[in-house]
Amino acid sequence: MENRDYKHTIQDITNIYVGGKLSYKEMMDMDDIPFKLKAVFAHYMLKEVDKDTTLENHLFYMTKDSMSYMVYKKLKARFLLNVFYEDGHGKNEPGYHIDEFLIDDILDNEDIMANKDVTFLTEIRISKLKLAGIPV
Repeated sequence: MENRDYKHTIQDITNIYVGGKLSYKEMMDMDDIPFKLKAVFAHYMLKEVDKDTTLENHLFYMTKDSMSYMVYKKLKARFLLNVFYEDGHGKNEPGYHIDEFLIDDILDNEDIMANKDVTFLTEIRISKLKLAGIPV
């Protein structure tokens, strides 16, 4: 049986939620992803990464001079991460805590980038209004 954890898409009136374990190829093949988002991924992201790259891998190896970074910044995409904290995020016990970040918050956070092997992307939230403003 195929593992489908964090491989989902959900939409509400204002946002699109995409699971962090999806690859760009899987997203392009899904009917649940809006055409505009597929067009943005094809036009900008897939020129920089392979179609089998997951959103999580792309995020953790992205640089601030890439087009993908600029697109996620313009979209004001919010990334929901499971971050491991040695101090338990103030609870004095090591453990995971779910936090929401913008792209700059992730790339500028040395702790997250240094511990990317124990940090997991759960979901990306993209505003439909911001998506409409991206030219393709």
